Amino acid sequence: MEASGSNQPTRPPASSGFNFSSPSVQNQIHELAKTLPPPRRQNTACDACRSRKVKCNQLPGQEKHCLAKNYPCTHYVQQATSEKRRLATKRPRALSNSNGSPAPSTGPIRTPTESSRSHPYPPVSVQTPPPQLPSQPTRVTLETPTKDLLVHLFSPPDPNELGDGSDSRLPGTKTSRTISEAYAEWGELAHQLQSEKFRIDFAFDLVEVFFQIVHTRLPLLNPSQFRARLQHSLQTISPYAPVDRTSYGSPNLASAHKQPHNALVAVVISWGAKFSEHPLLVKDRVRNNGQSWLARTLINRARELAEDLKVHRVPNADHVVVALLIEPMQNQNFDDTSGFHGFWLFSAIRLLLDLQINHKSVMSNIEDSEARGTMIFAWWMACLSDAYRSVYYRRKPMLDDDDYDIDFYTVGPSAPSETVEAAQPSPSIREQLEFLGYYRSAHALARIARQMSRQLWRPATESDGIPLEVLLNLINSLNEWKDEHLQRVGVSSNFAAEWDFVSAVSACASDATYHIMWIVIFNALDDFGIREVNDMVRTGSPGNEHPNFAQIESIKKKVGDDALHGALRIAGLAGVLTTNGYLRLDSAVMHVSIIQAGTLLARLARPEVENCIKGLEQYSYAYEECMEQAAEITRTYHQALAGECELQHMASVVLRRTPVQEQPTAVANLGMQFDPTGLAGFRG
Repeated sequence: MEASGSNQPTRPPASSGFNFSSPSVQNQIHELAKTLPPPRRQNTACDACRSRKVKCNQLPGQEKHCLAKNYPCTHYVQQATSEKRRLATKRPRALSNSNGSPAPSTGPIRTPTESSRSHPYPPVSVQTPPPQLPSQPTRVTLETPTKDLLVHLFSPPDPNELGDGSDSRLPGTKTSRTISEAYAEWGELAHQLQSEKFRIDFAFDLVEVFFQIVHTRLPLLNPSQFRARLQHSLQTISPYAPVDRTSYGSPNLASAHKQPHNALVAVVISWGAKFSEHPLLVKDRVRNNGQSWLARTLINRARELAEDLKVHRVPNADHVVVALLIEPMQNQNFDDTSGFHGFWLFSAIRLLLDLQINHKSVMSNIEDSEARGTMIFAWWMACLSDAYRSVYYRRKPMLDDDDYDIDFYTVGPSAPSETVEAAQPSPSIREQLEFLGYYRSAHALARIARQMSRQLWRPATESDGIPLEVLLNLINSLNEWKDEHLQRVGVSSNFAAEWDFVSAVSACASDATYHIMWIVIFNALDDFGIREVNDMVRTGSPGNEHPNFAQIESIKKKVGDDALHGALRIAGLAGVLTTNGYLRLDSAVMHVSIIQAGTLLARLARPEVENCIKGLEQYSYAYEECMEQAAEITRTYHQALAGECELQHMASVVLRRTPVQEQPTAVANLGMQFDPTGLAGFRG
């Protein structure tokens, strides 16, 4: 993805360096030296004089002050300080050695020539004396070469990065570890990352996993363009990154050779690590109880790198894409303090507003169709995510309906000659209509979600209750959306065709997003109640004396029935996706829906909650927090069975059901048949 008007500095060639004999360089050093403070006077006082704060000097014809007072003239403190400084100077690692790469291992290393699925990597036999740790950049900048970026990303884990306190050794002792010891937290094959060739092939493998799995859901990049730039920046030929040679004779030659943004490369690699079945990551998960600590470390480093490179502050197209890719990649637990939940989404929206992408006139004037299409998708992804996030997590949305005037026709027809992927056929009319129909329906539902957030999540509603008129308007809006859109974008109950991974998850996500809205309203009603009824109760009158009490109870029952139906529907969809192993490859699209549905079913003691629990357990392959969420839903279910989980305002219209001999909703009841081989090519 080419950033329109990007101001990224140009990286100097690898052979360039400073000429210290040049007069201009000497003058610069001289001017710099004049601004430096004078050197600090060396403190030579002994321990006794230091503690008494007197000078430890020997005047002619006299003894030292310490000796005259019969104090021992020792220098233990000074020796300890000197040793600490000596260790500190050893701790920072240089960028690389003379050839730009760490010292190779003394053992043989086999690297892949084909997919990592068919050629696993054997462990390296480290011989005596063991090689030392590979060097890594002390700080990555926009000008840092991509090879050095990989050194930084794949450098041995710091015990502090693991976050579990498993390594109690002092940070200073890490420099004395061998390669196998330093990489041990990532499994028995991780020490191969000290080889530059292995790092490059491993990075290309993770990039391909990203394009096979994540890009199908979040198409924010041009795959051929990104591959060409990455390969050129690494100056290597890899079977994972074929270069489109047709671009070399076009005006896009400089664009194809431009180094990709370092934060973007880090994010793409981190995404790939979440889903990859590379032997190194398999061993990592085996060692760490099914979780990849390498993937966790890469995500943390990618996020920290984006912060260091001011991605959230400098408005350009690359930074928009990086921010939108970071948000769904990190921990999806809203209470997790390390994830900065919503920060990167809000950053992307601010960057888009700074670039004035919300104006149709600005968007239409972007000449490059590739850049225009990317910004269109980025805008709608941010717009929809902001609306749904606000209603899920009870926050006000950042955007409103009148904050933009662009529509789905702004993309316009693409000129095949302008892009690297010119040889690929353009989408058919049917595919374009399906695309426009899907996003129109999603945008219509997002507007309802924004309306729900602004009406439900405010202090007055929390204290007084939901006004009956507001509730009726929300119910009517959802019913109208269902009549107009659900049959076209959701999962049909009599669908008999075979679907692949992308079609299955897309339809299930659209279907679940609608049904979760009823669960949100149900939870709000249960927590806040109806304002008109609450007003009577506060005055001391029974709520059932309200003149419209029967109508209110009927409306509450309608919401309860639709919420239960929606939760059962989501549980059924989760069962289908789990059976086919699709949730293990999903980039958190169905995550919130399954949690909301599972929590409601658990509170109602419904046995169908089992589908949601199993779905979250499968989700934990890429999102480790899902295992804890599955356990929490299980606890809620058992509490409901024991009568410890009671409803509040909705208790009068919804009865919890105690399961007897009931089985969870069968997958076959949905009438859908999914291709069981649909995972082929999506395992990385």
